[in-house]
Amino acid sequence: MPSADPHSADPGAETARASAYEPVSPQEPVRPTKEDEVARAGSELLGGPVGRRVLFAASWWTPVRVIMLVALGMFALGLIQKMPCYNGAWFVGASSQYTHACYSDIPHLYQGRGFADGLVPYFDRLPGDMEYLEYPVLTGVFMEMASWVTPGSGTVQHQEKIYWMVNAGILMACTAVLAICVARTHRRRPWDALLVALAPALALTATVNWDLLAVALTAAAMLMWARARVVAFGVLLGLATAAKLYPVLLLGPLLVLCWRAGRWREFGTALVGTVGTWLVVNLPVMLLAGDGWSKFYTFSQQRGVDFGSFWLILSQRMDSPLTTDTVNTLAMALMLLACLGIAALGLTAPRRPRFAQLAFLVVAAFVLTNKVYSPQYVLWLIPLAALARPRWRDFLIWQAGEVAYFLGIWMYLAYTTSGDAHKGLPTEGYQLAIVVHLVGTLWLCAVVVRDILMPERDVVRQGGDDDPSGGVLDGARDVFVLGYAGGATRTVRRSTGAPAVKWGSATDLSR
Repeated sequence: MPSADPHSADPGAETARASAYEPVSPQEPVRPTKEDEVARAGSELLGGPVGRRVLFAASWWTPVRVIMLVALGMFALGLIQKMPCYNGAWFVGASSQYTHACYSDIPHLYQGRGFADGLVPYFDRLPGDMEYLEYPVLTGVFMEMASWVTPGSGTVQHQEKIYWMVNAGILMACTAVLAICVARTHRRRPWDALLVALAPALALTATVNWDLLAVALTAAAMLMWARARVVAFGVLLGLATAAKLYPVLLLGPLLVLCWRAGRWREFGTALVGTVGTWLVVNLPVMLLAGDGWSKFYTFSQQRGVDFGSFWLILSQRMDSPLTTDTVNTLAMALMLLACLGIAALGLTAPRRPRFAQLAFLVVAAFVLTNKVYSPQYVLWLIPLAALARPRWRDFLIWQAGEVAYFLGIWMYLAYTTSGDAHKGLPTEGYQLAIVVHLVGTLWLCAVVVRDILMPERDVVRQGGDDDPSGGVLDGARDVFVLGYAGGATRTVRRSTGAPAVKWGSATDLSR
């Protein structure tokens, strides 16, 4: 475990890279233009690195407000990017919405899932093969409430456009919540949330579907955990899970970290809060409209191999593709193995990993092993990546791969829907786009794993923090470790010039 050792500081041992940084006190916010080369270079476009007076000046322009406005500005750019579809591409021709890369599920599902006809999700049966709405309950409520605001007059196309605009307005509010929560999670590192605000994949995918609701709730839950408000964390995570299934995965890393720190009471409270809240949202629909409620789960199970996954590449290249049941079994086995590996990493690392690090890894594992990867799934990872590895170079490399995939899937669909014209990206090109997405995500996972195994390379801990998103885990003493972590001690020099830290020692850092 880390312990401060003021006598072990040796300025002469600082690396050349570290010597370029100014020391940061434990209470002083970290300035990314001082510790991140890419941020420092990019700041030249705005007049150079931010100075101490600008950062601390009494002004309305606080970091959180700046980040929120930047996020809303990027969201607005994403709306502009969808304008070709809003102006007709959603409704004219089979491939026009793909060639313009502006597709969205929202306008199409307004009529396709019965909202235009006033049907009640989960209770009223839909015409066609889908039978019932295939989304979790809280997302269904979101979709239904947006339909209430949509006027029922005019053509169906006009209503669909208004429905998309109403949803876009609510999703913009979710974007603001997301930016604020990420900026406030790490008290001394608010500017890391600029990674989220400026993420190009967020702007491109924010209005493709309704995932931002679950993403914003998950970010709010992580903020509550960082503030040691365990009950609020459980409630918000339960709401997030009621909107999308992936947030429940965060309980796995939390179990490992609380196990290592002996914080069983807090984990139990979080678990009960999550399950209880999920039940409060789901039970009424579960009991009164069981067939409609279960559609999301049966559809997920029965859905075949789909876009974006490495399973699709295998399916397209095999003479006898794997059956859906086989893929389900193999994908579940791979996910289980990944979770076991992440758990082992959490229990054997020289210093207990940060919550955001393990949370990113487990959600990334789900994304990588799943049989489908819709373009908007990148939203799940963006805030976790910003908290787990707040380095602009790494983040932008990964985002470049995600943008390439975003363009690749629409160009592939343009190719498959344009008939003999073959406008777009052929199968081999789309497979390459999938590989780029997979490799980029795996590379970011590898960097996070390296930070866990070598905590002296973790940029958050270089600044003197332990686990600013860890809440009750921040600075807590380990009570259960495995292997190397049980007795190893490693002296680490912080890049900020602060006193050295002994990772892996048994000193209690509770505060």
